[in-house]
Amino acid sequence: MNRAEKTDAIARMTEAMGKAPHAFLIDFKGINVPDVTELRRQIRATGSEYVVVKNTLALRAFKDVPMGALAEHFSGMTAVAYSKTDIVQLAKVLHHFGKTNAKIKVKAALVEGMPVPASALETLASMPTRQELLGRLVGLLQSPMRRLVVALSTPQRKLAMTISAVAEQKGAAA
Repeated sequence: MNRAEKTDAIARMTEAMGKAPHAFLIDFKGINVPDVTELRRQIRATGSEYVVVKNTLALRAFKDVPMGALAEHFSGMTAVAYSKTDIVQLAKVLHHFGKTNAKIKVKAALVEGMPVPASALETLASMPTRQELLGRLVGLLQSPMRRLVVALSTPQRKLAMTISAVAEQKGAAA
């Protein structure tokens, strides 16, 4: 790789991954091609990306961005799985894939631009996704209104049932 290609690669890395608030550094030593292909497919399905990086170029590219805080972990075989939106879905994919394939190891993570230890993967994977949280919020917002509607309709329903019972009694007596 000549100097121009390296400069171009550094610029592309900085542009693509430098602004990502969420990322995982992954050691993929010993994994075979079909497994990497499956991992990439699952990561892309979450709207995230998976890129194998050259450590020296990555260190230069991430020097002035939040991912630069993970500089000590750029050693050995390194891949970066990053997301610009939802880290929970990405964490769930990596956690599940790590359970089925022991050769995948998370070195470190970046959450909201802050470095966290690799052990945070399990915690993130156990959290509900953004969609699940929004569904719960909508349910909580609807709950008081639903209870109000039930409380307001109960007297009319009881009155209607009483009138119906009286009509049935009068009809049976006649």
